[in-house]
Amino acid sequence: MSTLKFQSQAVAKPYFVFALILFAGQILFGLIMGLQYVVGDFLAGAIPFNVARMVHTNLLIVWLLFGFMGAAYYLIPEEAETELHSPKLAIALFWVFAAAGVLTILGYLLVPYSTLAHITGNEYFPTMGREFLEQPTITKIGIVVVALGFLFNIGMTILKGRKTVINMVLLTGLVGLAVFFLFSFYNPANIALDKYFWWFVVHLWVEGVWELIMGAILAFILIKTTGVDREVIEKWLYVIIAMALITGILGTGHHFYWLATPEYWQWVGSIFSALEPLPFFAMVLYAFNMVNRRRREHPNKAATLWALGTAVMAFLGAGVWGFLHTLAPVNYYTHGSQITAAHGHMAFYGAYAMIVMTIISYAMPKIRGIGEANCNRAQVWEMWGFWLMTVAMVFITLFLTGAGVLQVWLQRLPETGEALSFMATQDKLSIFYWLREIAGVFFLIGLLAYFRSFFVKEKTA
Repeated sequence: MSTLKFQSQAVAKPYFVFALILFAGQILFGLIMGLQYVVGDFLAGAIPFNVARMVHTNLLIVWLLFGFMGAAYYLIPEEAETELHSPKLAIALFWVFAAAGVLTILGYLLVPYSTLAHITGNEYFPTMGREFLEQPTITKIGIVVVALGFLFNIGMTILKGRKTVINMVLLTGLVGLAVFFLFSFYNPANIALDKYFWWFVVHLWVEGVWELIMGAILAFILIKTTGVDREVIEKWLYVIIAMALITGILGTGHHFYWLATPEYWQWVGSIFSALEPLPFFAMVLYAFNMVNRRRREHPNKAATLWALGTAVMAFLGAGVWGFLHTLAPVNYYTHGSQITAAHGHMAFYGAYAMIVMTIISYAMPKIRGIGEANCNRAQVWEMWGFWLMTVAMVFITLFLTGAGVLQVWLQRLPETGEALSFMATQDKLSIFYWLREIAGVFFLIGLLAYFRSFFVKEKTA
């Protein structure tokens, strides 16, 4: 029997399930790439490195989008205190988006990229060939159609129901996500101009509007699991999203340092990027403060752990590791190095992968009709998954940071003589890449433990 407040919240389930399947695929392709760093011809004929990288990064984006959409379909009816406007539309859009995603990934794997561009008509409206935005134009159009239908559905739900701060912040973030994606259709011939507007999608998503989505989901979970007054949590949310938007939007400047842009971007980018850790630090204080002030002991301990872990890992990955190389005088030496990869891995995992798993941890027992929480044995498996994945990601980040520091030292800051070439430097970094690969295997083990938690039942006497 379902324990959902509103029956239409159940449409979140296929979104969550498919998100986790794609997440597993992302990790597998990450391990393939990691091995190709040190065994150059591993699967080189079947899955070349550039293809593995496309699949790895595209799966990351798509599974997080599925997770965000599932989160919205779950929490917006509960916040608005009304059924979803059209559950049938939500299910129809799920199948459209899933089909588009699967066909695109199969296209990457089975067809040479230039051939894929040709058969999808890229020459008539060229948008392909840019990292993270490699999708064929027809896929991008499909994403826009899905986004419009999704926004219509949740917008109508909010319109007919209660308007809460959480709903409005989440809707603002989701509208921003859809609007900034439109810049993926702008593909100027000038490469500096192209990169300038490319960051309008990539940066203003992950360091702008996605932070609103994360903040809204975290606020919802904290209200449900702690029983703290909504007004208190909403005030924190206002402060955090204001800081996130101000620092995130102007912090885009840290991508404009070396693009033939005016010199003032080095000042704007450095100053506001230095402030970007503040909203994440506030999020840590907020999450722990709310849990300490809780009025109830929620039975879903795993969801509370995910919520606290999200705040801490987002602060470390997006805040601390972002700050490490964001100031222009430092970035001059570090940009495009493995330090960037270190920051990217922990930031995406801490801020976005973990918040999706937070809402899944809280919502899935209710969707599955189990109650407020999984049984204790299932939660123990889930917590093992949490710790294995999180500790593994910390080590992946540390190993990539070590590789990046050595890379800068050997390739860009030689003490004597000439700098090493790129490939000669990569040879010197192989120990870090092997260690990163081992940590990646432990991450996969953690993911498998997390998946196992969905199938564990309490032992009966």
